[in-house]
Amino acid sequence: MAERTVAVASRVGLHARPAMLFTQAVAASGVPVTIARVGGAPVDAASILFVMSLGVPHGEEVTLAADGPDADRVLDDLVTLLSTDLDAPETEAAGGAS
Repeated sequence: MAERTVAVASRVGLHARPAMLFTQAVAASGVPVTIARVGGAPVDAASILFVMSLGVPHGEEVTLAADGPDADRVLDDLVTLLSTDLDAPETEAAGGAS
């Protein structure tokens, strides 16, 4: 089983939009993935309800685990996703149109 540990970069932690984007990426991967807080029980990373119920704040580390032939690639992609601020407003990048 492959594992990765990553700090959640989104300003609001793993809630709302960041949780949705993360769980969609897990589901699209086709690989069963679990996510856990340090010292906590792992939950299905494809379930937005389970992921949001973890209550992971900004900067906290989580452990991702997966099994299968594509597990390493999938986990690397998910680590990249979680280490990005997924809650950054798109309008900031566009100069804040009014």
